[in-house]
Amino acid sequence: MSEPLVLVTQAGAVQTLALNRPAALNSFTAELHAQLLAALEAAAANAEVRCVVLTGSGRAFCAGQDLADPAVAPDLTPGAMPKDLGDVIEKLYGPLCLRIRSMPVPVIAAVNGVAAGAGANLALGCDLVLAARSASFIQAFTKIGLVPDTGGTWLLPRLVGRAQALGLALLGDKLPAPEAERLGLIWRCVDDAALQDEAQALAQRLAAMPVKALVATRNAIDAAAQMDYGQALAQEAAVQRTLGAAADYREGVEAFIGKRAPTFTDR
Repeated sequence: MSEPLVLVTQAGAVQTLALNRPAALNSFTAELHAQLLAALEAAAANAEVRCVVLTGSGRAFCAGQDLADPAVAPDLTPGAMPKDLGDVIEKLYGPLCLRIRSMPVPVIAAVNGVAAGAGANLALGCDLVLAARSASFIQAFTKIGLVPDTGGTWLLPRLVGRAQALGLALLGDKLPAPEAERLGLIWRCVDDAALQDEAQALAQRLAAMPVKALVATRNAIDAAAQMDYGQALAQEAAVQRTLGAAADYREGVEAFIGKRAPTFTDR
């Protein structure tokens, strides 16, 4: 039996998903898509999971789409019909991006090496991005005549503004992790040897927090980007109404008043 393309491990309430095509720099194939989506669905359905870490095996996070994969490789025969790349986006990348963005727990990307093309934007779609100091991010799409996908056109300008987003997307230059942190593209850059420990520590910290409120915070910030100020205020009231009736709010207040550590259970 072949080794799985996504390695799943769990430590307490934290589940780690490692892309596992190291010889191909964890580049995407249709089967890797299927296994990663299935792993995310399983984590979402598992009440014991309160945070997910997404990383790569070997020396890369994800080099993007494997261009040799039959799903996308063009038929070079004269007169052959071109592949419908829009269909690939709709059937493979879209569901994966939406699953990550709608996870009922926080998702951390631990970028351990190059994150190129779809691999870069897969990471950027997570809630928090930690990167090894030697890691890099590359919007490689224009180099093969395409536009950023895997949410890149939405994510990049919201993370770094239009000017920087266009520079990254048009030129496709390698962006070292320290510069990505400086621009605000990622949460934090750490020493290579410390990456996985830092990611696990951060994940354990999030897992001990009120996860339902963390996810509501992600959703509210994303939604507010499409709202005016008054609409955002109304959204805040609606979300607080829901969270204020949840067990974690009562537990947090009681723990604060009682000067003890809270034990949050909502998910």
